[in-house]
Amino acid sequence: MATFTVRGKNIEITPSLREYVEKRVGKVTKYFDKVGEITVLLTVTKGRHIVEVTVPVQGGILLRGEEATMDMYTSIDLVVEKLERQIHKQKTKLARRFRNGGLKAEMFQDDVPFADKRDASEEYPVVKTKRFVVKPMDVQEAIMQMNLLNHNFFVFRDSETEEVNVVYRRTDGNYGLIESGN
Repeated sequence: MATFTVRGKNIEITPSLREYVEKRVGKVTKYFDKVGEITVLLTVTKGRHIVEVTVPVQGGILLRGEEATMDMYTSIDLVVEKLERQIHKQKTKLARRFRNGGLKAEMFQDDVPFADKRDASEEYPVVKTKRFVVKPMDVQEAIMQMNLLNHNFFVFRDSETEEVNVVYRRTDGNYGLIESGN
């Protein structure tokens, strides 16, 4: 049985809500032999019920889904559907990644509801390649550069650590930072 961390922001996590989360989100564990601790964040903001789920599976792969509706239970159901669609859509690549087992192939016998126009075995097409010099700067300058270019992310070299990092615009309008490291 998978372990869960269920947190609430502006909502009380009742035993029945926790049980529903664990039952519904736990469905994604049937596709894998090993699943790490599943993290679920339930948030209520301005009448929107937001569910964020992160599922670590073997090989360092993370599944992540987020849904927002006017009802928490509906958001939970939709995020589970989204995660299952991701798993089914990527099943061939996941199977290749888990050559020594780990992906439960028998769970994909009836794949019809998740059919996609693109064959799942196709490689991801790279339609454009850009080269640029990764300049040293601080995070604030990188965000400014990203905004000046009207991009959603910007790659830069941190002037203090010399590591290559990425700043990005989050869907909530705030900014995120991805730091590289060992």
